[in-house]
Amino acid sequence: MRYALLVLGGPYSHQAAHSALRFAHAAIARGHRVDTVFFYHDGVYNASHFAAPPQDEPHLVDAWCDLQRTHGTTLQVCVAAALRRGLLDAREAERHGKSGVSLEPPFELTGLGQLLDIGQTHERLITFAP
Repeated sequence: MRYALLVLGGPYSHQAAHSALRFAHAAIARGHRVDTVFFYHDGVYNASHFAAPPQDEPHLVDAWCDLQRTHGTTLQVCVAAALRRGLLDAREAERHGKSGVSLEPPFELTGLGQLLDIGQTHERLITFAP
């Protein structure tokens, strides 16, 4: 089965992001595919290049990146929600006259139209919200 996940919660303010990550690993372990994770609302903070949690806490940004490297999962971030929260890739930073990039690769900025496509191209879309 092809899954897509919608993550609405920030990485350390709610359990949503951690639960989504655990679900992804469990689904993959059972032979399913988690092709896409879409981050929206405060969920975009899961893509922050500047996240630096204490050593005794899981580093969720790195864990999402590892999921992408290991399983090819696409990590998509709503551009409008990201810009409101100060998360920019190189293109958006230049377009808005900002000097830094705060979006961690391999996360990519996309629009809400992409979320609609995900709903049509995957067998299941599961939402993780606070």
